[in-house]
Amino acid sequence: MGNSDQSGNASGGGNSSGGDPSTRIFTEGEKVLAYHGPRIYEAKVQKTEVRKKEWKYFVHYLGWNKNWDEWVAADRLLKHTEENIMKQETLEKKQGIDKNPKSGRLIQYKLKNAADAKVEREDFKSLATKGKKRKSDAVAESENAILEKFVKIQIPLTLKKQLVDDWEFVTQQDKLVKLPRSPTVDNILTSYLDYKSKKDVMIIDSIGEVLKGLRCYFDKALPAMLLYKKERQQYKEAVAPTESPSTIYGAEHLLRLFVKLPELLAQVNIEEETLTRLQQKLVDFLKFLQKNQNTFFISAYEGSKVSDGKSKRKDDKD
Repeated sequence: MGNSDQSGNASGGGNSSGGDPSTRIFTEGEKVLAYHGPRIYEAKVQKTEVRKKEWKYFVHYLGWNKNWDEWVAADRLLKHTEENIMKQETLEKKQGIDKNPKSGRLIQYKLKNAADAKVEREDFKSLATKGKKRKSDAVAESENAILEKFVKIQIPLTLKKQLVDDWEFVTQQDKLVKLPRSPTVDNILTSYLDYKSKKDVMIIDSIGEVLKGLRCYFDKALPAMLLYKKERQQYKEAVAPTESPSTIYGAEHLLRLFVKLPELLAQVNIEEETLTRLQQKLVDFLKFLQKNQNTFFISAYEGSKVSDGKSKRKDDKD
């Protein structure tokens, strides 16, 4: 499943304030529709209680592992009406999601191709825009909340050394990672999914959704914050507008994402319990990277065109 932020008002139930403790919009046992990221899922309200003077609802997403159960506010929920079901179906058609008519589960955990990734990048843009709007409403309060929500992702020592070597190659030695990489970020994510599914097929849905989120964050974050200045020209030459960076770049740049993830995830509205489970999954993925470090990472970078040009001019002078 995606990031826990919704992209619209909970029409037919959630567009009431939800902040009045005397107004409980949904009841225990009620079947509802729930926003999770930019999509709408069928869910069931299992518990209700007032938290911080606002009704909160503990929901289970039907057909999904109970690990995804979470507390949400009223603005994340919709009444289970024909009108809202049509809204859900329209959203799914727009995003190209297939449904299994028997279970209602989304058959969507396999990593997507470049065309599908473009949709997810648009979803990410939408989430980022909403994050900025929420922050402008109460800047000081939001910033304090963000600091409290920072996810601590412990990067293994050998991978920290990898990051240092990566920085030195690019910024001090004027060397770059040769593109396209093999394995790519897509290849690595798929390998991890296969690795985890062999251990426990029951967790494939939840792991697959986390990996889709990682890919979405990587494709969006790479040109914005994961490149050193000396790599930008290479990016322009290597990645066409119709291509996803995750099909071009590899483990070196994927690892950089984990340095930025705490900051990025703090901008998204995710319940604390869900955030804790996500943190555990991310740490486990880093252990997988560490275990396959010799396979996924290159040991030597190549000279950049900038440095080659400087050397050539120096030779000409000599």
